[in-house]
Amino acid sequence: MMSTYALNHSQTPIIDALQEWVSKTHAPFYTPGHKRGIGMNPLLTNHWGADVFGWDLPELPGLDNLHAPSGIIESAQALAAEVFGAQQTWFLVNGSTAGVIAAILATCGEGDKIILPRNMHSSAIAGLIHAGAVPIFIAPEYDRELDIAHSITPESVKFALEQHPDAKAVMVVYPTYYGACGDLAAIAEIVHSYDLPLLVDEAHGAHFGFHADLPPAALSLGADLTVQSTHKLLGALTQSSMLHVHSSRIDRDRISRALRLLQSTSPSYLLLASLDAARQQMALSGEELMSRTIELASTARAKIAQIDRLSVVELAPTPGCKYVDPTRLTVTVTGLNLTGFAADEILTYQLGIVAELPSMRHLTFIISLGNTSADIDRLVAAFEKLSTNHVRDKCLELRSIELPQILTELTITPRQADRLCHLSVSIDDAVGKISAESICPYPPGIPVLIPGEIITSDALDYLRQVLNFGGDLIGCSDPDLKMIKIVDY
Repeated sequence: MMSTYALNHSQTPIIDALQEWVSKTHAPFYTPGHKRGIGMNPLLTNHWGADVFGWDLPELPGLDNLHAPSGIIESAQALAAEVFGAQQTWFLVNGSTAGVIAAILATCGEGDKIILPRNMHSSAIAGLIHAGAVPIFIAPEYDRELDIAHSITPESVKFALEQHPDAKAVMVVYPTYYGACGDLAAIAEIVHSYDLPLLVDEAHGAHFGFHADLPPAALSLGADLTVQSTHKLLGALTQSSMLHVHSSRIDRDRISRALRLLQSTSPSYLLLASLDAARQQMALSGEELMSRTIELASTARAKIAQIDRLSVVELAPTPGCKYVDPTRLTVTVTGLNLTGFAADEILTYQLGIVAELPSMRHLTFIISLGNTSADIDRLVAAFEKLSTNHVRDKCLELRSIELPQILTELTITPRQADRLCHLSVSIDDAVGKISAESICPYPPGIPVLIPGEIITSDALDYLRQVLNFGGDLIGCSDPDLKMIKIVDY
């Protein structure tokens, strides 16, 4: 039960219980079909080892139930809640996508308004479609010189609420993909003055709050609910995330009901165990691990800044950027007459360096507790080679279209657009029509068009530019963008 593990962060309830089952000698007549690895294809057991499959167990006696936890999962979630500063935490095995959708479902219904930034993740669009909610978009602050969108401002949130006092919730991205964090405390104060919940997509901020040189965690600044991708920045397996609530403004039963709709009834205990382990690791060693991570990032930033024709993005305090994540490294490569996409291809296939996010002008790297000094040395050496051997003679010409200029008009809700009949048309005939698709460069998965919006020439020009310079688009039925689906309406 929960009391067995309460406040004892050296313990790992899920891992302990799994270990007990793994050590039992018994004949398995339950799922999964590979029966603790015996029936698994040797191709995998030879590469991964056989032991890991013994941990791939279902909800056996004593292993609790993710959708109605009362034992080890309840204990592990309670420990996580304390470490991350929440009143209650839910483990997510369908990624932060499930958490963002659940947050919207728990606060908005059909026709309800929700205020959110335009540079939100595509999972928020899925949440709008599931809930039938009406988005009220706020344009984020935009740095013209860097060609980077930051956060929304308290002033823009206040204006949106004055225009839409009937909104049911406000959602904020904190931090952005580039590590920019807006003035969340001020935003929370404004949102709470309307007695509304502040929902935070904190997918890239699971490490916040574990070191004085990192931005404050969203909950500590007044967020009512946050969703964190534990796997992105901490020591958890891909797809493992957490949803935290620290407010009476959130109906916790609605969160649980939403997650029952969105999460598998056969959750992977490998993922759950990794969340349990990540919590323990940060509880016991978080500050030390973050100190080392920040130091690595600082070393990389200093050395790369000295390389000819390269520059490191240093975000300064602006209305849309109060805090900056020092572990996020963004390098501008246009001085080499290369786009970020072209530089990324050279680094990946020739120099053995894989970035997190290539964009038109930059490459962004996540430096986390899993990186080493050798990684940083290799990164710096690769950039030195890139600067020496891969400069292009032809001057790079990029056309900037800042985000506020490509915001388009929503004529019907995303849910309505998703449910109505769709028709494929040539991209040349699409301007002025209603988009049936959510189309975004990926990563970071921020939509340029969403279902229900009027397709504009600016939006199409921006998407074409991404493709022309080597980027990828997701969400569109035709990845070459020759055809696009519109609402037949």
